[in-house]
Amino acid sequence: MDLGLKGKKVIIGGATRGLSRESVKVFAQEGADIGMFSRSGDGLKELSSELGSHGGKYVTREFSLEDRDDYKSMLSGLADELGGCDVFVHSISSSGAQGAQDWEESFRIDILGAVDAVEALEPYLEKSSDGSIIMMSSTAAVETFIVPQAFNAIKAGLLTYASQLSQALAPKGIRVNSVSPGPITYPGGNWDGIKAAMPELYDNIEGQIPLGRMGNPDDVAPALVFLASPAAKYITGANLIIDGGFTKRIQF
Repeated sequence: MDLGLKGKKVIIGGATRGLSRESVKVFAQEGADIGMFSRSGDGLKELSSELGSHGGKYVTREFSLEDRDDYKSMLSGLADELGGCDVFVHSISSSGAQGAQDWEESFRIDILGAVDAVEALEPYLEKSSDGSIIMMSSTAAVETFIVPQAFNAIKAGLLTYASQLSQALAPKGIRVNSVSPGPITYPGGNWDGIKAAMPELYDNIEGQIPLGRMGNPDDVAPALVFLASPAAKYITGANLIIDGGFTKRIQF
């Protein structure tokens, strides 16, 4: 199936780890040009080298979101160097816990980061014939999970923002959708750490997944890329849950 991504310009953050890294690889396989940023300069060099065989244009920025204006400038610069932006994936996250600083950091990265990115990239997306935004949320946003913490509540707020944004940007030809993965494990990720530090919790959660295992990045990335692509041209305002059946709510 041709997703219609060849030559499309994609911008994605957190590109050197986990779901973002796997999504970058799938976008590259589909022939997209990719602007990617991460705090790891070495990781970006390694990933760019790995993608070289696909023949696309790959632009990188080593960047940590500390200043909102710097973030918007960085994104605009990536779009300019790519020659536009057809797809933006908001996948950076603070993974906040319970402390006051965690709440502030989560709001700054997950919510304000999304707002600022849309402000910076909307002019480019509006010029695209297939403008698309993906917000990375979580199943922790749609059901109570473990303990009250910033990550869950902030990701729920991101879902609401994405839904409202989908209505506002549809007349401009820009689709907005969310992807909410369930528990996903990969080297260096949160669940990898939980498995080492709290194996009983890890096993308990894994035992609640009907498909019998934790998810991997390659369980999520192909669906995310499809939702971002022109092949999903009539889908906007959706929240795609990818969790092996972990959440039990009925989606009316």
